Amino acid sequence: MKKNIFHVLCIMYCVLCVIGCGYTSRSLITNKFQTIYIPQFVNKIDITNENEAATKYKVYKPLLDSDITRAVIDKFLFDGNLKPVKEESADLTLKGELIEFRRDPLRYTSTDDVEEYRINMVVNITLWDNKENKLVWQESSFTGETTYFTTGSAQKSETTAINDAITDLARRIVERTVEQW
Repeated sequence: MKKNIFHVLCIMYCVLCVIGCGYTSRSLITNKFQTIYIPQFVNKIDITNENEAATKYKVYKPLLDSDITRAVIDKFLFDGNLKPVKEESADLTLKGELIEFRRDPLRYTSTDDVEEYRINMVVNITLWDNKENKLVWQESSFTGETTYFTTGSAQKSETTAINDAITDLARRIVERTVEQW
């Protein structure tokens, strides 16, 4: 009797191990797609028409579009699901437009100095299937962000925070491209 219970428990354990918990992330990438072309992101921010340009964009970093493009390519190289290549040999093309850069105060000190900021980088992105010349997906207002403190032990420079926001945006773009939840 004890032997039968042991066998039943072993079988149940094996079944549970095979089934798993049911949570998984699968790649959207099939054997059909192995390469991707990522042209330079286009900077569509027009800071000359902003009413609050002096406050929102005073830390605006020139060439953000180039930094974002480079970070996205680096993340694809690190991920390994899609190989970044030249346009002629790419299965997919990922196009992006930088549409907004914001630095918003989150927390103030007792003397009304800003203690913490949030930086947001917002892009519109599209993924195209080059073989069939069709849109695979499109995302509007896709955001990468970070927060940073201006004082204290968790203090960061604005440049470091901007780079962190770019890294977050690149990670999210690659995840959106290769993972299906």
